[in-house]
Amino acid sequence: MKTFTEKARQVANPYWQGSFEHLFVRQLAEGTLAPTVFRYYLLQDRYYLEHFGRIYQLIAEKTTDAAVREQMLVNSQGMAAGELAIRQEFFAELEITPEEIATTPIAPTAYHYVSHMYRQLAEGTVATACAGVLPCPWLYQEIGDRLIASGSPNPLYQRWIATYAGEEGQQEVMRQRQLLDRLYEEVAADEQEQMLAAFYISSQLEYQFWEMALTLETWPAGAIGGMINGINRREIGI
Repeated sequence: MKTFTEKARQVANPYWQGSFEHLFVRQLAEGTLAPTVFRYYLLQDRYYLEHFGRIYQLIAEKTTDAAVREQMLVNSQGMAAGELAIRQEFFAELEITPEEIATTPIAPTAYHYVSHMYRQLAEGTVATACAGVLPCPWLYQEIGDRLIASGSPNPLYQRWIATYAGEEGQQEVMRQRQLLDRLYEEVAADEQEQMLAAFYISSQLEYQFWEMALTLETWPAGAIGGMINGINRREIGI
């Protein structure tokens, strides 16, 4: 019988393959990715990662499972010490200012992805929330391992790749996979389907995140994204 992560990876495979082969990822490895595209990716990723860390903490607060709580807190602390710290270095190097962050509207895909993960907490369960956050670290770890051997001639892009490659990342992802496999076995059939759906949607949105950056995605005129740019985002929590 297949485990949750085996099933989830199989049903979401078209989007994972799409991510591996996406022009953003290929150009990142080739060193030809436009600086404006990478800059836009970083700005949107900052929003995503900030909320991703909060979601880890909220899952830890909600769960009664000690192993889940410990893993989510480890994830949150690891993100603060790793990804977010490296992003701060990138921002300093590229001279991305607080003003630029404040005046860059959140793109539809970034907004949708974060909303999807919060929805798993609000309307789903701890298990579905955990399923929804797994594709990000797992997919990035696989991308890092695929690209690290050849690397990128662009030092900045090479540092991005190195963030996700290596044995430590592989082991961390395996621990999270094993946790999800155990949760899947402990819940009823309908919740199992919800876990698969949460993972699948997150995998779709991972693919769309590359596309969002490559196209410098914006909201249609008059949509919420345009309004957000003129509102103090601290007041509305985004």
